Amino acid sequence: MSLAVDSPIPDSSASSDPVDDFAGFLDEVLDSDSDDGVASVQSTKRRKVEVNSKGSSSISSSEVLEVEKNGSLCEHLAGSYKDMCLICGQRLDQNENEKSELEELRVKNVREIDQGKRNSKTSESLLGHKKLQLVLDLDHTLLNTTAAGYLTPQERYLLEGDHSLEDVFVVRNSPVDLVTKLRPFVGTFLKEASEMFEMSVYTMGDRPYAQQMVKLLDPRNEYFGDRVVSRDESTRKFEKNLDVVCAKESAVLVLDDTQQVWIKQNQDNVILMQRYLFFRNSYDSFGFKYCMSHSELKTDESDEQTQGAYLAAILQLLKRIHSMFFDDEVAARDNLIDRDVRQVLKSVRSQVLKGCKIAFGCVLSSQAQADLWNMAEKLGAVCSTEVMDPSVTHVIETDAETENSQWAVKESKFLVHPQWIQAASFMWQKQPEDMFSIS
Repeated sequence: MSLAVDSPIPDSSASSDPVDDFAGFLDEVLDSDSDDGVASVQSTKRRKVEVNSKGSSSISSSEVLEVEKNGSLCEHLAGSYKDMCLICGQRLDQNENEKSELEELRVKNVREIDQGKRNSKTSESLLGHKKLQLVLDLDHTLLNTTAAGYLTPQERYLLEGDHSLEDVFVVRNSPVDLVTKLRPFVGTFLKEASEMFEMSVYTMGDRPYAQQMVKLLDPRNEYFGDRVVSRDESTRKFEKNLDVVCAKESAVLVLDDTQQVWIKQNQDNVILMQRYLFFRNSYDSFGFKYCMSHSELKTDESDEQTQGAYLAAILQLLKRIHSMFFDDEVAARDNLIDRDVRQVLKSVRSQVLKGCKIAFGCVLSSQAQADLWNMAEKLGAVCSTEVMDPSVTHVIETDAETENSQWAVKESKFLVHPQWIQAASFMWQKQPEDMFSIS
């Protein structure tokens, strides 16, 4: 399992005052709650589909896409991350990455008209039907896309359909043809999540790209309707903001692989996703240059704890949050509109490593240790720099031969790699220590 971390888990404390009864209920549930089983992963029939620039799709049985790789191949349709194109990895010029001030002002004015009243009305209606709202990022959260011309010789089989991989799409586009791989389990995830949430898409890609990707994810238009927000509708140049989603912030969850792309006010709504990388070019763009990509190995994302699909674990998390938010006992005495899902999210997170005392024995950069320390504390652990303390349960190390490591083994403490904390954060569950042991 690759564990690329963009940033530490942020402080998820709610911005509004918590309701005492609701907070007490959350503590009771979390103290007594047993581990939920992970849903079985259901596979879907493999499709090779080509989608034209207008978004319509058709089955293609034999046609092979041929695109020459050259300097002007990518048009940066999928948007950017820290000024880096999500498809080709190139750094973007300011002119390529910004909209005109006039267009930004137009969008902002349209979106801010009576925003508060519309959001409150929408949320009240959904809460009455026991639904929250879920905002989904596209790239590296639900799918991975690359320009066809950037495929390596080891990946060209994807264009010919000579493989057993599921949900690989060749997207006929102008000016660039794309190849998109949907994340495993995404179909079941969307179907079951739609029963608990009104779902929206929010991407930093442009409007045509967003529409094409949504067509692949939701070909019958069952889940998203017109709730698709691209960078063309965003009210900020390089940030995402819930002001473009018709929702009350206290009733919204966000799934995104990049927390810092959201304005600070909305980061408490975000569930940080493990980044989905499939293509060689995507591995290179995010610094994984010395390991084989899934596409080259003809494999896909898998993990023993999720029975083969990371989205299956996230679906279980969403079900748990939904159940706690709409608990009948609390509903009998509290007003739904006054509850805050961010409070539920914070409470669930704080139970993941509850009871663990973690000592950092390895030498990390000050920022790396601060990030892991912050992450572990948000997960409910107690952190320390005093390794040889009898109350310590876990020692974080990268070298099994250090004095700290030898002490941990002698004292029967868990000796684990820093990725153990990262994995717990992404999976929202304490992970088996033997999977991250360095002894």
